[in-house]
Amino acid sequence: MAKILVVEDESIIRSALRRLLERHQYSVSEAGSVQQACSENNLNDFDLIISDLRLPGEPGTEMIRRAPDTPVLIMTSYASLRSAVDSMKLGAVDYIAKPFDHEEMLKAVSRILDEARRRHSAAPTPPQSKTEKPTGTDDQQELGIIGSCPAMQTLFKRIRKVAPTDSTVLIQGESGTGKELVARALHQLSRRAKAPLISVNCAAIPETLIESELFGHEKGAFTGATAGRTGLVEAADGGTLFLDEIGELPLEAQARLLRVLQEGEIRRVGSVQSSKVDVRLVAATHRDLKTMARQGLFREDLYYRLNVIQLGLPPLRERGEDVMLIAEALLGKAAANMQQHGLHFSPEAARSIRQYSWPGNVRELENAIERAVILCDDTAISTDLLGIEPDNDRASLATSALQTMQRGSTSSNPEPTENLSLEDYFQHFVLEHQEYMTETELANKLGISRKCLWERRQRLGIPRKKASSH
Repeated sequence: MAKILVVEDESIIRSALRRLLERHQYSVSEAGSVQQACSENNLNDFDLIISDLRLPGEPGTEMIRRAPDTPVLIMTSYASLRSAVDSMKLGAVDYIAKPFDHEEMLKAVSRILDEARRRHSAAPTPPQSKTEKPTGTDDQQELGIIGSCPAMQTLFKRIRKVAPTDSTVLIQGESGTGKELVARALHQLSRRAKAPLISVNCAAIPETLIESELFGHEKGAFTGATAGRTGLVEAADGGTLFLDEIGELPLEAQARLLRVLQEGEIRRVGSVQSSKVDVRLVAATHRDLKTMARQGLFREDLYYRLNVIQLGLPPLRERGEDVMLIAEALLGKAAANMQQHGLHFSPEAARSIRQYSWPGNVRELENAIERAVILCDDTAISTDLLGIEPDNDRASLATSALQTMQRGSTSSNPEPTENLSLEDYFQHFVLEHQEYMTETELANKLGISRKCLWERRQRLGIPRKKASSH
């Protein structure tokens, strides 16, 4: 069980964080100041220290010096973000902005502990000869990404080729495919690895605050701006800025970002002075930016600036046996965190994992496995515990598609069957019949569940229409 020390002077936050970590099987000690943390504990006994930046007496960054062999995660507010970045330069392993949600904190803790374990296990390993290279482990260890299918192998090669450059990268892929992992790998393999990686989810920041958060503001720039603030772009100076869901960025902020890419400078909201920044930009989206640019929803000049290098992440349903490699790794991780031993997937569960289409991709798989580990009373993980319906998606859809085509379509202009993919057929069938069929009738005709029908509508962007009475 990993041991974590929480150093936070606000007792409510400290207690809440302790309860959160203990619920996920971490052993937690706490302190209200650096002095208390050092006097009451042996800092070398901990696997991770989580410390607030601003503490009574000495600042939280002092923990970095006091515990040089223990990773320190700094908690900070956006208002003191510049100090957080400075603390990373002093040796903090990462920072997390307050207020944070539980999932964000747990992911940061899990990632830091995993990285520490990998470094520890790799340290005593004797050097191998050039001809001895463990197969299938290099990419996972170096990039932190699991995958052996051809599409992922191609992606790994491109990451290694692109990472050492300063070129802007656009990562495209569905939600939950691991775009942030790719951004992190690009940063870790770049010459900027010792500088900060600042990650921003553009969809999570209110539109009214996005410019201030990204570019900063001067005191009095708008109502409530009682002090100047360093923006996230400026905080990433010398490092990498990762903008997730960049398709959600408002047009006004897009114009400011374009100037960063063209001129390498920013201007805070309310300021007349510009300042230079050295930032490598990595952006990600699940949307079609090119189409959005044609529709006037995204700046075309910014799109071409972003699209210097494009990396595509395949959805989980197209990665073949990768789904089981990832599932086994996630099961091992969740079981270790919760001190459960000997867990494995039942044959039925493994079959369901392979057959399910995973519309939420790796994120959905991870959540399903965590839930199963929590609820499991035996060593075998069953399909019921995963909470997924083994929709036999492709097989049932293919069979019902052929049967329906053989019976003939109600459309006056049936499509030729030999050139239709299953996705094409699904879209064609739903659009042709949704005005006359209920969702239940559509699902039954296609041989899939209503849940699967809804998920495919979401993925393909097919709006639901109310069936006409017949």
